[in-house]
Amino acid sequence: MIALDTNVLARLLLRDDEAQFQRVMAYLSQPQVFTAPPTVFLELVWVLESYQLTRLDIAQALRGLLGLPNFRPQAEEALCDALSGYAQGMDFGDALHLALSQNAKRFATFDKSMGKLATQHGLAPTVEVLHGRVKQKGET
Repeated sequence: MIALDTNVLARLLLRDDEAQFQRVMAYLSQPQVFTAPPTVFLELVWVLESYQLTRLDIAQALRGLLGLPNFRPQAEEALCDALSGYAQGMDFGDALHLALSQNAKRFATFDKSMGKLATQHGLAPTVEVLHGRVKQKGET
């Protein structure tokens, strides 16, 4: 199995450098299985957004990538869940944090927007939005 970096996947999806795109295509045509960690996907979404791609275009591109026959990303189920949350309006990083926390009872955050969107779309685990500041020892 060969792990791929963000820049390899970006060249594949963006096709903004024809020579590098052709090298990636040739490399991926090898009889190998390829993978990438969730952190590569987090960075890849950031790169694609910086190219002003729409949320829909990014979601379609990632779904296409996940559908490649010789590509097996790490934490694939969590990535699919994160992609779903992203397509529903969540920040991809927030959706990925939540998806990778599936075994947790709750996900605690100060991010009200994340909590609202996660609750609105029924994503798990339950998001607990922390409010106010914690009293320090000796305060009343």
